[in-house]
Amino acid sequence: MKNRILISFSLLFCITAFAQTSYEISFENAVHHEAKINAVFSNISSDTLTVRMARSSPGRYAIHEFAKNVYGFKATDSKGNKLRINRKDPYSWQLNSHDGTVKITYTLFADRGDGTYAQVDETHAHLNIPATFMYAPELAEKEITVDFMVRKDLNWKVATQLPLVSGTTYSAPNLQYFMDSPTEISDFTLRKYEVNGQQIQMALHHNGTDEEADAYFEKVKKTILEEKEVYGELPDFDYGTYTFLACYIPNASGDGMEHRNSTILTSTRSLADGGMDRNIGTVSHEFFHAWNVERIRPKSLEPFDFSKANMSGALWFAEGFTSYYTNLILCRAGLISQENYVEGLAGTFNYVWNSPGREFFNPIEMSYQAPFVDAATSVDPVNRGNTFISYYSYGSVLGLALDLSLRQKNLNLDDYMKLVWQTYGKKELPYTIQDSHKTLNKYAGKAFGDAFFNLYIYKSEMPDYKTLFESVGVVLNQDLDVPYFGVNAELDGDGNGEINDYPKIGSPAYKAGLTSGDIITAINDTPYPDGMRFNEFIKQFKVGANLKIYYIRYGVPKTIVVTLEADPSYSIDLVEKTEQNPTEKILAQRNKWLQ
Repeated sequence: MKNRILISFSLLFCITAFAQTSYEISFENAVHHEAKINAVFSNISSDTLTVRMARSSPGRYAIHEFAKNVYGFKATDSKGNKLRINRKDPYSWQLNSHDGTVKITYTLFADRGDGTYAQVDETHAHLNIPATFMYAPELAEKEITVDFMVRKDLNWKVATQLPLVSGTTYSAPNLQYFMDSPTEISDFTLRKYEVNGQQIQMALHHNGTDEEADAYFEKVKKTILEEKEVYGELPDFDYGTYTFLACYIPNASGDGMEHRNSTILTSTRSLADGGMDRNIGTVSHEFFHAWNVERIRPKSLEPFDFSKANMSGALWFAEGFTSYYTNLILCRAGLISQENYVEGLAGTFNYVWNSPGREFFNPIEMSYQAPFVDAATSVDPVNRGNTFISYYSYGSVLGLALDLSLRQKNLNLDDYMKLVWQTYGKKELPYTIQDSHKTLNKYAGKAFGDAFFNLYIYKSEMPDYKTLFESVGVVLNQDLDVPYFGVNAELDGDGNGEINDYPKIGSPAYKAGLTSGDIITAINDTPYPDGMRFNEFIKQFKVGANLKIYYIRYGVPKTIVVTLEADPSYSIDLVEKTEQNPTEKILAQRNKWLQ
């Protein structure tokens, strides 16, 4: 450990002395959400230096165009002479006639505190690096230093995975590490915990008490230890530290974003107002990424390209299997009950298996959709309800199926993840989907592995969940006596009901020809029900009933008949709720899974 510290200090000295890129950021006008950034790019070998703002951010897969928040840009050489600026696209600046050094300055507007953007105000400077700092692609492999000029009048401190040089100056060995290093600058509360010689710390920016911080950090510790059990060990964190950057404040936007040795956690929920229990799920998800996605890394995301959307077909595994473990870990840690965990599976289960999207894309192809859905924005209507299933959700229910299937062979998903970790993650060898297939074959046998991938990954078949659930004393059920209409309608202010989404393909409303924007005025010659939710109103009818629907489309009154069908929704419950008792063998299997 002593030698490691000496090596680190030597490295930091070299970085400081020979830095190729250095930044300085200050926050004098924080009240108006502005940061002032100065940067110096030195030892430039090319005649023209191009600097640019990123268009994507690590952990996000869509384009975000951070350049839109930059203004007041100026550039000089080392002597202060203004440089000629050429703009060939909206997100880059070409700087000519320099003397080997380029100095730039610009103002950044920042008012979104989440896992992608930056937020500057008098509560904090919440900085995602791609959203904040211009970079020079030709210096991507060079060392970087950054001085965060904190507001001492606001008692600000710095929390980041970047190693400290001195004071408020930090360093990064290259652009990839720098861009992957979010930074929270505020009057935060710091909690620390040592696990096997490594430090886990949480910089908690909130408006609560120290007692709340202590209680919450105990939940965090339990979560960490349960996730460590899945893989058998913690990753070897750079500089021996992992940092949670938690902002639970009213001006934040709810999010979570993983990074190599840190994660961002943001929520408007305070610990006193439900966040103690509801925010811990994001902790569970993001810390699991320290293994699965940060080190068990899809080859399709290496290296991360900040100039475009990054597409991967492996997100069903990287994000989806992580989502499967999110609440499972909390159950194992005793933070949610087995009953609540099992019943909580139903929402995701119904979303996936009742979605028409499986007709169009398998889990790999759903992963390819990430650039269009991962916080991406557009103004035109889309038909995602019929064509898309979140790779988070799809992968989660497939992880569930794989785990329960393996347990029928006296195997389990934990040990498969350990093997993937030992084979790829620990060695930091990026994997392909074919690699994960081969690893499952190695762990569970070729016939099992081929069947799982051929049916559920390369195709979109549904596993036999009823049998799988029965093996752990869980009941999967559909109530075929509950009627189903296929869309929801909400009161529009005139006593009518407006259909607010596109009907699912194959649903009664879809077959009848109703669509989004139609305004229902009456049903079976009775005015639209006022004071009752539409779906509750439908439940008074029987499956097979014909409803005469009076509606208005584009200002024209119309009528149509909708024939109600059985609700396809599933319920998921412990067998005990059906007044049956599981056998000792089944109960033992359940406990192996959930404890």
